[in-house]
Amino acid sequence: IGSNVTRNFTNQFVQPPWRVAIWSVAYSSVLAVAVFGNLIVIWIILAHKRMRTVTNYFLLNLAFSDASMAAFNTLINFIYATHGEWYFGEVYCKFHNFFPVTAVFASIYSMTAIAVDRYMAIIHPLKPRLSATATKVVIVCIWALAVILAFPLCFYSTTRTMPRRTICYVAWPRPSEDSFMYHIIVTVLVYMLPLVVMGITYTIVGVTLWGGEIPGDSSDSYVGQLHAKRKVVKMMIVVVVTFALCWLPYHVYFIVTGLNKRLNKWKSIQQVYLSVLWLAMSSTMYNPIIYCCLNGRFRAGFKRAFRWCPFIHVSSYDELELRPTRLHPHNQSSMCTLSRIDTSIHGDDPRQSNRKSTKSQCQVEVKDESSSY
Repeated sequence: IGSNVTRNFTNQFVQPPWRVAIWSVAYSSVLAVAVFGNLIVIWIILAHKRMRTVTNYFLLNLAFSDASMAAFNTLINFIYATHGEWYFGEVYCKFHNFFPVTAVFASIYSMTAIAVDRYMAIIHPLKPRLSATATKVVIVCIWALAVILAFPLCFYSTTRTMPRRTICYVAWPRPSEDSFMYHIIVTVLVYMLPLVVMGITYTIVGVTLWGGEIPGDSSDSYVGQLHAKRKVVKMMIVVVVTFALCWLPYHVYFIVTGLNKRLNKWKSIQQVYLSVLWLAMSSTMYNPIIYCCLNGRFRAGFKRAFRWCPFIHVSSYDELELRPTRLHPHNQSSMCTLSRIDTSIHGDDPRQSNRKSTKSQCQVEVKDESSSY
């Protein structure tokens, strides 16, 4: 993310102070909302047992990666893009180019894991679900793959001291070809591929949940679980669409400028870059807002976090929303219950006077985390 600033912007792109001030407010707002909001999401999940579900573990990973990228890269990217000079040393130069790709990979594949988990829960409800341990292993694997993908940026990143300034850049062996090819690979692996997977899974899930009556139980509890599943899927679709829209201009920008090098010398290109960079960075701040608006338990958690505000009221219902239930929310079980039903004693039939009939009732219960999400 930061390595291309040097290529695109030199000191000829000097901005008036008022424009720098506007961009400063815009980027600082992203930093504040993203870090603070995602830290609250992390607290809500870790501090309340009822929120420790498979889906929420992936949301926790998503919140951590978003908060980290906002904290470590948003303002640094802005400073380097506006000043065209690197102030932060070679070690941070390597980290600055390496970490955004790692964090974005972790973010989008956490969303992909949620999509696959929702698919399995709704389309194949009787198949084994991920345990808490397996979920943590998946998260570790996501970060390991992210590090492998981003490692070339760390390896080739360096600083160069020029007569009037210092720059941070990625010194590819073949600068033009390698840089463009790497960005194509990143676009495919960290944008297009996961979006295709999520598009397919959520389409199948959506057809199942909204396509008509689902055969099976029609009790109130079943209807409640169905509505809960729909709410979770709706929320995650909003999260995915928001991410896709925020990052699309960024990927298009680098593909277009990679194909047409002359655009890098266009004077307004700096404003275009700052705009698409802000939009991409802003993707880190929307998720907490989406959770608060579309999910009752996260909304209750945010109310608890802001209960010190005089206009925030935490109701008894909000407290119940986060209170753990007897059954662990992310467990799934199938059980067959055997109940003995005594018949009434008929005085006029001695053969029935002491008879007890036994009725076997085998019922499959799938305790899905959607109902306690």
